[in-house]
Amino acid sequence: MYSVTHSLQCFPFLFLLHLLFLLVPFSAHAQRYRNISLGSSLTANGSNTSWPSPSGDFAFGFRDVDNDRFLLAIWFNKIPDRTIVWYAIGNETAPRGSQVELTTKGGLVLKGPRGNELWKAEMEKGEISHAAMLDNGNFVLANKSSTIYLWESFKNPTDTILPTQFLEINKTNSKLSSRVNDSSYATGRFRLRLHEDGNFVIYPVAFPSLSENPYDAYYNLTWLAGGRNPNASRFVFNASGNSYIVSRNGSIVNLDKWSPIVPSDVYYRATLDFDGVFTQYSHPKTSDVSSRWTIQRYIPDNICSVIEGRFGTGACGFNSYCTLTSNGRASCDCPPGYELVDSDNRFGDCRPNFKLQTCQGVDTSNSSDLFELHSLSNVDWPTTDYEELRAYNEQDCRKSCLEDCLCAVALFKEGTCWKKKLPLPNGRLNSALNGIALIKTRKDSVPPVPDLDPILPPKQNSSTLNLVLSLLLGSSVFFNFILFAATFLVYFFMDKKLRKKQPKSTTLRSSLRSFTYVELEEATDGFKEELGRGAFGIVYKGSIEEMRSKNFIAVKKLDKVLGEGEREFKTEVSAIGQTHHKNLVRLLGFCDEGQHRLLVYEFMSNSSLADHLFGICKPDWNQRVQIAFGISRGLMYLHEECNTQIIHCDIKPQNILLDDNFTARISDFGLAKLLVSNQTRTCTGIRGTRGYVAPEWFRNTPVSAKVDVYSFGVMLLEIVCCRKAVELEPGKEEVNAILTDWAYDCFRHEKLQDLVVDDKEVLNDMKRFERLVMVAIWCIQEEPSLRPSMKRVTQMLEGVLEVSVPPCPYHEFNSYIGKLSETSDVYQD
Repeated sequence: MYSVTHSLQCFPFLFLLHLLFLLVPFSAHAQRYRNISLGSSLTANGSNTSWPSPSGDFAFGFRDVDNDRFLLAIWFNKIPDRTIVWYAIGNETAPRGSQVELTTKGGLVLKGPRGNELWKAEMEKGEISHAAMLDNGNFVLANKSSTIYLWESFKNPTDTILPTQFLEINKTNSKLSSRVNDSSYATGRFRLRLHEDGNFVIYPVAFPSLSENPYDAYYNLTWLAGGRNPNASRFVFNASGNSYIVSRNGSIVNLDKWSPIVPSDVYYRATLDFDGVFTQYSHPKTSDVSSRWTIQRYIPDNICSVIEGRFGTGACGFNSYCTLTSNGRASCDCPPGYELVDSDNRFGDCRPNFKLQTCQGVDTSNSSDLFELHSLSNVDWPTTDYEELRAYNEQDCRKSCLEDCLCAVALFKEGTCWKKKLPLPNGRLNSALNGIALIKTRKDSVPPVPDLDPILPPKQNSSTLNLVLSLLLGSSVFFNFILFAATFLVYFFMDKKLRKKQPKSTTLRSSLRSFTYVELEEATDGFKEELGRGAFGIVYKGSIEEMRSKNFIAVKKLDKVLGEGEREFKTEVSAIGQTHHKNLVRLLGFCDEGQHRLLVYEFMSNSSLADHLFGICKPDWNQRVQIAFGISRGLMYLHEECNTQIIHCDIKPQNILLDDNFTARISDFGLAKLLVSNQTRTCTGIRGTRGYVAPEWFRNTPVSAKVDVYSFGVMLLEIVCCRKAVELEPGKEEVNAILTDWAYDCFRHEKLQDLVVDDKEVLNDMKRFERLVMVAIWCIQEEPSLRPSMKRVTQMLEGVLEVSVPPCPYHEFNSYIGKLSETSDVYQD
C-alpha cells in the first residue's frame, strides 16, 4: 500500500477539508443521544440492566462474569457473545447488590452493597447535566449544551479501542492496558501508548507491581510508517476500521503493511490482548449465533521473539517457554519437571516440582545418581547464560551441567555449551535454533537418602558381594574366559535387538515431535474418524494430551511408502518442518517407523475452503476477499521467504483449510517440489488437479513457481464468484463450463455482473470485484513469463500496485484441455 503524507504547507485547503471530514465522527453533535438524567442508577442484580445506545449497538451496565460477581462495563449489545470493550478498573468486579449512580456532585460513582465506594469517574471541572451511551461505543458525562464532555470512556480506555476513538500523547489515561488473561479483567503485563518522544509503542511492565520502568518497548508502531519518524501526537482508529498517525505538524501518516480495509457491514475493534499482541478484529453485524470475531491483522508477527529485555519475564512467565501458534498468539509451556505456579494462568511462572539441587552434601558428591537431564529441542532462554564452554560435545555438556550445582539448564549447539541458572526469563521455542536444551531434574526413582544401618550398610553389602565374586572368578582362568564370552554374547544380541527396534528415520532433525505408530493409533482411536482423502493417503482426526489439556490433531496416513511416496514423505517433513506462517497449516510431528509413514498436523476446525465455497452456507464477500489475501500471502512465503523455495503444485480449495477464525491455511505439501537457492525451475511429471493445472505441465518443459500462480488465479475466480473451475454435465464426465473462459469473456465484454448475478454484496462492490478478476486473469496467462510473481499478486490484491488491463490469456487452450482430459493423474481430487 502507498504510505502518503499530506502536508499542510503544500495543500492547506484540501488538508483542512480532509481533516474536518475525519474529525466529524469525533464531534458530539454527530452522535445520537439517549440522555441519562441525574439520579439515575443501575443495580447489579443479575438481570443485566443496562443503558443502551440509541441504535442498541452498545450498552453500559453490569455484566455477571463470575459467581455473583459483576463487572461495570460497555459491550457490543447486538452480537451473541456481547463482547466487552471497556470496564471500570481499580476494582476488578463488584458483588451482587452493587450500584452505579449518576450524581450531581460525584458524577458517576460505583458503590458496593453497603454503600462503600468501589470506583468513580475522575472528571474534569464542570457541572454535569446528564450522561449518554453513544452509538460509537463512547459513554460520556456531558454539560447542559452537550458540547463538553467532563468524562468519557474513549479517553479512559482499558484494553480496547473502537472506531472514531484515538490515543493522544502526554495523556495519563490515553493508553491501552492488557488483561491478566482471557477470563480475568484485572490489569495485565502489557501497555500500548504514545510517548513524549513521538513513538507509539507496546511494552511490558513489572507484574504484579505494574511498575513501568525500566522496561523497554518490544514493538514500535511508528515503524509501520515506512521507517519514518512521524513525531506522532495522535493515533486514530477511524470509522472505516483503518488506522493512521497524526504528526505534530498536522500531517497524516498511514501505516505501511496495515493496508486500508474496505468498509463493510461489520463491527471493528482493536484490542491489546492479554498475551501482548495488538490485534484488530471484525464481526458481522448479525445476531447469528454462529458468527464470530475474525482477526484482520495483528502486531507483532512473533510475540515470542520480540520480547528479549534485560528485565522482566518475556512473553511468558519465569521458567516457562513461549511457542508461537498458528494465529500469531503465544502458547506458554513449562519444561520437563516444572509446573505452573498458578494452574489458572498459563502465562504465569513455572516452578520445579522437585527439590532443587543444593551445593552441599550428597547433592554434589553424588549428583549423577540423584539428577538427570531431559532434552528439549530448539528451546532457549537466551538472556540467562553464566558460562560458555566451547569445543564441547553433547556428552561433555551433560556431564558439566550435572556436576555443576548451579546449573539448572544447559543449551548445547554446534560444539558450544551454555550453562544457565534459575530463574529463567525470555524462554521461547525457535525452530531455527538447531540446539538442545538439557533440563536438570531430580530422578523420580531415587528415594530420599536413608539413615545408614550401622550393622549392614547397603553400599557395604554391595561391595562385599563384589569382592566375593571377584575372588571366586579370579581364581580360575577358565571362569574368566567364560565370563568374557558371556559378556560379549549378551552385548552382541542386545545391541542387535536394540538396532531392530530403533526406527530408521531419514528426516531432518527439527523441533518436530517424533511419534510412534502405537501413539498415533491410540490418538486416533484406531484411525476411526476420517477427515478426508488425497492422492497420497487418508487424513484422520485424533487428539493428544499435553500439559493436562487435550489438543485435536489431524493425522495423515500415507498409503504409498515406496518410490514416489517415500520421496514425498521426506520432502514434506524436511520442508514443512522448517516453515512457519499464519497462512500455512503447521506440521506438529511425524512417524517414520518401519513401513509406517504418518504426518501429524494441527487440526483445522472449519474444514476446507471447498466445503464452504461450494456448499449451502457460503462465506460472505468480505470473508472471501480476506481468504484470498491470506492464501496469496501464504504462497508468497513459500515462493520467496522460505530458506528453500517450495512449489506447492496442487493449489485448490480442497487444500485450503480454515481455522477457528476462518483464516485461510494452505495444507497438503505432499506434491511440493523443492528448489535449492540457485534454482528456479525443476523437471517433473504432471502434477495437480483437473482445472487447476498450468499449461506448461503438458509441454514437457521445466516448470517454475508460476504453476502455483496459475492455480491461484483459477482458485481466485472460484473464491470471488463462488463457482467451480470446471462444471461437469450431471452424471457425466463431459465438461459443461470452464470458469476461466467465461470470466475472461465477461471481462472482455464488460459484463462482469453476469458472474455474480445473485450476490448483492459483490454487486455493491463491483470496483473491487473487477480488480480481483483482473488479477486472476493475469495469473492464468498461458505464457508463464506473463504471470506476475506471488509477491506482485499480493501487492495488486491489497492495492499496493495498480492492476493494468490483462491481455487475452489463451492461445492454444483447447489443445491443452484435450490433453487434460486424457491424463488420469490430474483427475484426482
